[in-house]
Amino acid sequence: MTTRRTDLRNIAIIAHVDHGKTTLVDAMLRQARVFRENQAVRERVLDSNDLERERGITILAKNTAIRWNGVKINIVDTPGHADFGGEVERVLNMVDGVLLLVDAVEGPMPQTRFVLRKALELGHKAVVVINKMDRPNARPDWVVDQTFDLFVDLGATDEQADFTVVYTNALTGQASLTPEALGPDLTPLFEAILALPAPEVRPEEPLQLLVTSLDYDDYKGRIAIGRLHSGTLRRAQEVALGRPDTDLRRGKVAELFVFENLGRHAVDEAAAGEIVAVTGLPDVQIGETITDVDTPRLLPPIAVEEPTVRMAFMVNTSPFAGREGQYVTSRVIRERLLRELERNVALRVEETENADTFLVSGRGELHLAILIETMRREGYEFAVGRPQVIYREIDGVLHEPFEEVFIEVHEDFVGAVVEMLGKRRGQMLDMTSAAQDGTVSLRYLVPTRGLLGFRSRFLTATRGTGILHSVFHGYLPWAGDMEVRETGSLVAYETGVTTSYALNNAQERGTLFVGPGEEVYAGQIVGQHSRPGDLLINVCKKKHVTNHRRAFAEEGILLTPPVRFTLDEAIEYIGDDEIVEVTPQSIRLRKKELDAEKRQKAAKALRAG
Repeated sequence: MTTRRTDLRNIAIIAHVDHGKTTLVDAMLRQARVFRENQAVRERVLDSNDLERERGITILAKNTAIRWNGVKINIVDTPGHADFGGEVERVLNMVDGVLLLVDAVEGPMPQTRFVLRKALELGHKAVVVINKMDRPNARPDWVVDQTFDLFVDLGATDEQADFTVVYTNALTGQASLTPEALGPDLTPLFEAILALPAPEVRPEEPLQLLVTSLDYDDYKGRIAIGRLHSGTLRRAQEVALGRPDTDLRRGKVAELFVFENLGRHAVDEAAAGEIVAVTGLPDVQIGETITDVDTPRLLPPIAVEEPTVRMAFMVNTSPFAGREGQYVTSRVIRERLLRELERNVALRVEETENADTFLVSGRGELHLAILIETMRREGYEFAVGRPQVIYREIDGVLHEPFEEVFIEVHEDFVGAVVEMLGKRRGQMLDMTSAAQDGTVSLRYLVPTRGLLGFRSRFLTATRGTGILHSVFHGYLPWAGDMEVRETGSLVAYETGVTTSYALNNAQERGTLFVGPGEEVYAGQIVGQHSRPGDLLINVCKKKHVTNHRRAFAEEGILLTPPVRFTLDEAIEYIGDDEIVEVTPQSIRLRKKELDAEKRQKAAKALRAG
């Protein structure tokens, strides 16, 4: 028999990047008296990952729980970026309702669509939170209208489209049901959450727990996190686990935890409806059901959209290999990638004929870049190739992934952006103009391969003022050939230390990526050529010294500061025959083949063929 647990609410907070989602959770934790009065609490307390704090985005879904008027509220903070959709799809299976956080000026943004669509498909009801009401140009009425239109576009039912609206300022912890004046605290928001449906449970039926997330502890081992759909789970209980299409395995629960405030608290048993964490099952996987041994009942596994982009991860073979990294061999790189699969459900790792190269597939450039940056900080040294889209053959026709692209740009730059997207086989779907400030909104359908390396060029063309977001649209027939890189690279001719004298001559040929006094090796990319095709240059050449030409004559040379790439920019820049060397301290660009003569022979053979 199905009943509802009125003492519990399970909700997820979904929002576009930088709309204040994690800041709002901070305010809710404070007002629920999670922290002591004199406790020093850093901002965005749920963004515990260093990369999250640096980039200002949520990458990993996190659980917390607070109590309000005797009701426990389990809160899941979800990623706002579509590249981390694997996280989003899993955690939405654990909740019964969502808080949709929307900026009071910008309104619902493209990547809000992705997460909201998933929530509506699961039948969840939403509370719409209009945040940042303190902004001087806030337009809450327009935002509510836009949000309602979005619900209708995404196929919301009449009940789902009849949502409650709460107006907030997350920084000051204020909320109201009207836009005119905010109240002193977040009470209206908490009351709106309690009005969401309580979880449906079947306490008398056999145990069913769907594993939606994994964590790891050096002492406790693998930790399975999920929601109890039915029955009761106890510490030291014998359980069965598996999927509908696999044989069941047996195991024993070692410890059982529930979420309370910012931590996990050990309990002896948990009832249906609760979100729990379980240890003692070393081989448990995401998507499996933990169920009763005598009367096993399995839940459908979590369906996650397939990866669309892949990159080659390979052992670093440059002359500087092994100088900076702690983990450099193919064996340790393979072990680390396979370990990532345990918790990163949207990732795929394939081994190749070459034992030193692995194909890693993910949901987008950012998804893979975060993995690369994480491994780099852990002390791994390796190299990665250019991102490549994953093609599919459907009914005998070659298909490729397409993205729906949303762009906001000043009218002065519209022509340049339209031309750039035209070269990349983009199809314009919509164009609207905001007459008051000259901003033009564009909506395009663009092949994913057309967006590889596009963002940095887009920012250059719009002088850093353009805003670009993309959401995976689906697989469509191949769009045809496209030229995405118009210039070549400046490639170091020899190994050595760069000099001002050599760089002064080289900067006339293009944009440099290195400054004086840096070690480089033959085959390393040291700049961007101003013309198509690569150019070999000697950046280590020294000025000939005589009695008349003093060595310190170099001091009068004026060099343009070199361009320094972030990891994301380096991955965007490289061509098909180039790779990025990633170490804990350095990011270098290089040719796959370091030998210049072999590169020339390969290029001639390619042209002849």
